[in-house]
Amino acid sequence: MKAFLERMFHIKERGSSITREILGGLTTFLAMFYILPVNSGMLSGINIADGLGSTEFGAIFLATAIASGVTTILMGLYANFPVALSSGMGVNAFIAFTVCGTLGYNYAEALGLTFVAGIIFVIISVTPLRAWILNAIPKNLKLAVGAGIGFFIAFLGLKNSGIVVANASTYVTLGDFTKLPVLMAIIGIALVLVLGHLKNKKIASFAVIISLFTMGIIDASIGQITLATQGQEALTAIDMPAFFTSGFEYSKLGTISNIFNQCFIHGMDAFTKPATYAVLFALLFVDFFDTAGTLVAVGEEAGIVDKEGNITNAQRALTVDSVGTCIGAVTGTTTITSFVESTTGISAGARTGFSSVVTGLLFILAIGAYPILSMFGSTPSGLAPVTSLALVYVGTLMFRQLKEIDWDDGVSTASGFITIVVMVLSYSISDGIAWGFISYVIMSLAAGRAKKVSVLMYCLAAFFIVYYVLKMLVINKF
Repeated sequence: MKAFLERMFHIKERGSSITREILGGLTTFLAMFYILPVNSGMLSGINIADGLGSTEFGAIFLATAIASGVTTILMGLYANFPVALSSGMGVNAFIAFTVCGTLGYNYAEALGLTFVAGIIFVIISVTPLRAWILNAIPKNLKLAVGAGIGFFIAFLGLKNSGIVVANASTYVTLGDFTKLPVLMAIIGIALVLVLGHLKNKKIASFAVIISLFTMGIIDASIGQITLATQGQEALTAIDMPAFFTSGFEYSKLGTISNIFNQCFIHGMDAFTKPATYAVLFALLFVDFFDTAGTLVAVGEEAGIVDKEGNITNAQRALTVDSVGTCIGAVTGTTTITSFVESTTGISAGARTGFSSVVTGLLFILAIGAYPILSMFGSTPSGLAPVTSLALVYVGTLMFRQLKEIDWDDGVSTASGFITIVVMVLSYSISDGIAWGFISYVIMSLAAGRAKKVSVLMYCLAAFFIVYYVLKMLVINKF
């Protein structure tokens, strides 16, 4: 077996060992396990399609675990790349709150769009289009989009926990900190921020998972004691989650049948709606550039680059990532993408795809842990005091991308600012991207830099302008 693994993954050649690869795979899994309850909570409760009811936590959990496990194993076997994949943070929020929330698509249609975006991504990955697109869109705009998504999901975390609430006069304001779930959410966010910035990098790497389980156990214990001693009415009054709540039995995993393959059954109905193509572009854009950036970061961290600085097996890794998006759509979850948390596994010694195989197998085995995840569930009123801390923390990490922007370039900073502000205030990732692209082209023309703008950028800006004109003149509501 040892000889087979060596031939398959070139473990010694990359300066690693089987033990290090296993430890690296375990480390990566622990660093990104949070995505299973967080993604499930974010995507549950969405209308699947007419007559099919709403998505359930158990169905999303199983779909996410299967898609993450299969794709991550494929990444290890085909690309021999030490990176794990799961439902991307940011894209899942985009689907839940913009595509299905604001624009009114059902979940099946959102999965249909995700599948088509994955197919287009596959085509881009195996053709010269990949390099052309990467070079055509300005680096500063890519960075602004990434940071904007960070702001967006952090805002969702604050909103879902009740720390930020609606206000008729000021639109938003701080919530009631005397309410127990809001107070516990604040404590959870403080905990993850403290742990995430400790000098001890090993603890910092697991800040999210440590904070999730710590606050989950504390919050659910409070709720369970209240439920056991005073009953459901008292639990509802304090508005806290509890252990052993309905919806977390193994039987609930079977509800995956309601979303499995819906991307084909009802999903293609999305292409009858006028907003579809803007949404499709946003899905593709975020997935493509998020993946490219993650693979570069992981490849450099692992030291698997050639003399020209190119990442080893980068095209195979992109192909697996794009295929993973299709797999996720079929099973019933949002865009599967490479996770930067994979660098935690690399810090533990992972250098080959064998670590990815280990991580993928652990995702599959995690299905058995489903019942204990009730501690991450929402409160009776729908607040998410536990999982919100992960959204806020990941948002702070994505915010760091702003440091790479060329702040001396006025066009880049202004268009980047517009991208982020519109993304957050319009509650729409796609609108933020659209306004950023349009403003970049217009300001570049005004600055006499027309020749420096790529043909693709002109085409995309024109596309978004036409989209908004049609929206104003023809489409009253989506």
